[in-house]
Amino acid sequence: MPHCALVAVVDDDDSVRESLGGLFRSVGFTVRGFASAAAFLQSDDLAKTDCVILDVRMPGMDGLELQRRLVACHPELPVIFMTAHDDARTRSQALSGGAAGYLIKPFSEEALLDAVRGALDSQ
Repeated sequence: MPHCALVAVVDDDDSVRESLGGLFRSVGFTVRGFASAAAFLQSDDLAKTDCVILDVRMPGMDGLELQRRLVACHPELPVIFMTAHDDARTRSQALSGGAAGYLIKPFSEEALLDAVRGALDSQ
């Protein structure tokens, strides 16, 4: 696992970004939160990010479109999806698109941390 890995949390819900930020910082990760896919793509943090946690449903560009764009320009960057609106088609698209994980809310902190650590260890 990279030392002090940078995890980006892309979710339009402020409380999700804040709570996940606190969780990741508590176990030694550096965290950046983004309210939209566009904000993440335009940030200076994109090139330094080691793992992306993203919501499937967001206004503007959704998580699946962000994943497609990341695969095109940063194929090595692991993406872990989280969603409260699971459906088989979306799950299939995310996983066949190369997602390192797909978590259905509510999920445990341990499940998320395990997914992130697994994604970082496989790099």
